[in-house]
Amino acid sequence: MLEAKLSDFRNPSFFINQTDVVHIVDSRKKKEIGFFIPAVLKESFTDYLQQEELRKKQALLNRIVLAQRADPIEDSAVGDGID
Repeated sequence: MLEAKLSDFRNPSFFINQTDVVHIVDSRKKKEIGFFIPAVLKESFTDYLQQEELRKKQALLNRIVLAQRADPIEDSAVGDGID
C-alpha cells in the first residue's frame, strides 16, 4: 500500500497510474483522510462494501428488535400499527 499526502491530489496523473491501494493522509493536520481504490480493484472492493452495508443493516435491525422486546405494548397502550 502506497501512502500519499492530500496535496498529491493536485497531480491527478499520480492517481490514474496507480494499481495499488493508496492511503491518503493530510500531512498538515496529521490526520488520516481515507483510501483511494484504483479501478483495477473496483470489483473486489464493491463486493466487500456491499457485504459491509448488509452487516450494518442487520445490526440496526437487531437493535430495533431488541428495543421492541424491551418495550412491549401493554393492555392500555396504543400500538404503532406495526404487527
